[in-house]
Amino acid sequence: MRDLVEIGMGRTAMRGYDLEDIEIVPSRRTRSSQDVSLAWQIDAYRFDIPLVTHPTDAVVSPATAIRVGELGGLGVLNAEGLWARHSNVEERLLEVVRTAEENEDPGAAISLLQELHAAPIRHDLLVQSIKEIKDSGVTVAARVSPQHAEELTPDLLAAGVEVLMVQGTIVSAEHVARDGEPLNLKRFIADLDVPVIAGGVGDYRTAMHLMRTGAAGVIVGFGQSRSATTTQVLGIGVPMATAIADAAAARRDYLDETGGRYVHVLADGALSYSGDIAKAIACGADAVMLGEALTEAEEAPGQGYYWTAAAAHPSLPRSEIVGFTGAGADLETLLFGPSSDPFGTVNLFGGLRRSMAKTGYSELKEFQKVGLTLRR
Repeated sequence: MRDLVEIGMGRTAMRGYDLEDIEIVPSRRTRSSQDVSLAWQIDAYRFDIPLVTHPTDAVVSPATAIRVGELGGLGVLNAEGLWARHSNVEERLLEVVRTAEENEDPGAAISLLQELHAAPIRHDLLVQSIKEIKDSGVTVAARVSPQHAEELTPDLLAAGVEVLMVQGTIVSAEHVARDGEPLNLKRFIADLDVPVIAGGVGDYRTAMHLMRTGAAGVIVGFGQSRSATTTQVLGIGVPMATAIADAAAARRDYLDETGGRYVHVLADGALSYSGDIAKAIACGADAVMLGEALTEAEEAPGQGYYWTAAAAHPSLPRSEIVGFTGAGADLETLLFGPSSDPFGTVNLFGGLRRSMAKTGYSELKEFQKVGLTLRR
């Protein structure tokens, strides 16, 4: 029975827990970190680490998507971002960064970003970016919004996209609209030959609904970070530990319902440290989506600044542009070390590997069974 708390006369709220509210409990067994595998597979695509990038221009360019793939993760390009709208993206990003640096008003850089995203999507630029990733030999993934999925997907598939992500702040299997025909996610997925990852979600019911559409993976969360302002703007928040556990429960029940179809759970948000990654997997995630944690990589196109795709919404932006200073490491060091940082912002997957070793687990699926305790 879900824990309900009375917040006033006749009104209750479900109790939820963030990742910072829980801790991993070591068992009586430990093992060498060299015996730990971080391998993860979705559909026919296998990866050395359970990393999927949050699809933001601040972190993912065609070049960084390639580099992430070479390092064993999955880089996801935003098919509605600047690489699909402008031929001189590096110059445009430099304008955004300079505006953020030189103006005390945070709205100035957001206004510029909105202006840049007002340019139409150029299918030739989008195809060129996808083909650049494809030609490198890594797995090709791209993100589309539910609003533009049907329009953009044919070109993306023709260019070589192998994993498609349909992502918004909140994505449901049932969208009600007075005007126009909403995306029928079940029909849309059934017509495709590539695995589709969809989300975000924040509860059991929505996760189950998305699984029943045929999605290969479900995203939990909406990229909560220092830059995300969804809670302030919409009043919507996702306690990530609870949300991941709920989605994992939906995955288990759906597995029983279908007689063996496994849908992957991807955690997206509140993942700043290697310990957060470990706790997300421990709560039931199969992989994590990192955005802000990769900001300071030397290869990041945002040059130390971070924002989510929601920053460019034309009328209701839900992300500010935040600058980070600190590690300044290359992407490989950020993911695998070595590190002199004692807080878990560098050697992110080395931290996950060590956490699994300290608790006696050698594979990610086993680690989902590790003991947890509440801090409060």
